[in-house]
Amino acid sequence: MENTKEMNVQEFGPLRGLKVLDIGTLIAGPFSAGLFADFGADVIKVEMPGVGDSTRNMGKKTKKGGSLAWANGGRNKRSITLDMRTEEGQKLIYKLVEWADVLIENFSPGTLEKWNMDYATLSEINPRLIMARVSAYGQTGPNSYKPGLDRIALAYSGVSYVTGHPDRPPVRMGISIADYLTGAFNALGVLMAVYYRDVVGYGKGQQIDLGLYEAPFRITEDIVSQYAAYGEIRERAGNGHPFLAPAEVFETEDGKWITIHAGLDNAFKRLAKAMGQEELATNPRFSGIRERAENADEIHAIVGNWVKRHPSHVVLEKLDKAGVPVAPVNNIADIFEDQHFHERENIVEIGTPELGQIKVPGVVPKFSESPGKIAWAGKSLGEDNQAVYMGLLGLEQEEFESLREKQVI
Repeated sequence: MENTKEMNVQEFGPLRGLKVLDIGTLIAGPFSAGLFADFGADVIKVEMPGVGDSTRNMGKKTKKGGSLAWANGGRNKRSITLDMRTEEGQKLIYKLVEWADVLIENFSPGTLEKWNMDYATLSEINPRLIMARVSAYGQTGPNSYKPGLDRIALAYSGVSYVTGHPDRPPVRMGISIADYLTGAFNALGVLMAVYYRDVVGYGKGQQIDLGLYEAPFRITEDIVSQYAAYGEIRERAGNGHPFLAPAEVFETEDGKWITIHAGLDNAFKRLAKAMGQEELATNPRFSGIRERAENADEIHAIVGNWVKRHPSHVVLEKLDKAGVPVAPVNNIADIFEDQHFHERENIVEIGTPELGQIKVPGVVPKFSESPGKIAWAGKSLGEDNQAVYMGLLGLEQEEFESLREKQVI
């Protein structure tokens, strides 16, 4: 039963005491707030009354109608509802801004300005406020007005162009990597801004601007320098590495897939010995990093033929013993059976009122002195309304009921 006290304030982790207002939706903004929540920040998730975050309606539904995506994506966050488009809703946001250290949003540029929630306005209310803004193309530039999601960002950033096989169209990665990568960069940016505000000593908040395409573009290795210096355009190379070989996925005798990365000289020598073909390491075509890269198809065929003659467990045991970087290409069923995942607590079980016990990814990274944890799964829509509005903000019962009847909350 709800009450007027502040409920579920985090009391663990290195970020306990950090107050975060998450007004975004889907992944790119909210995922960064979720990372903070995993490590003890008090995160209040703001959602539209009667609608909620789109994540609540994504992915596989359970038999009881709940959302597995939301149970994980909304974990460790308090949930309130608020229509920020209304004048009364904006006044409540102003009160929450007085409380917050950080506000995270990922609306289209101009949306918050239209709602009287631009940074200039909010920083007058709370000069210490750090406002992290994620949008498809950033807040400035000729494309800033355009909408965009993960797939669009990957295409625009150049990552899609180099993903796939040379003779086939570019392909999408198996997860929304631009969204999650942006969330990680966003979290890093916020923590740097907190450090600047609280440690460097200026005591002032600031605005952080991140385009969804910019995080994947930032990790494109030396593609930029290669083109600038030599005019060379990196092309799709399938599973191969542009500069290292052998580095591929190989099929074993029993139809399993493994990946081997032995492109560096010492690793290749160990691989050749484990295969019983030590002469490969002294063959002029394969004796150095550049030579192997130039003859990648040939060396991959040799390694692939050897792998194909053995069951997966034999290949893995031989190469593990030899110190060659190798791993099975796991599906999720494989991962559930893997002892290393189990001992590292990479998969944990949490309880939910609607779904019962479910399993989700664990908290990373591991802290020796102030570890994070999952205190609760994603909550039902507006579950903390009374605790936040009447407890944290001090609204009277009559005002609270009036706002609810008008669907402001």
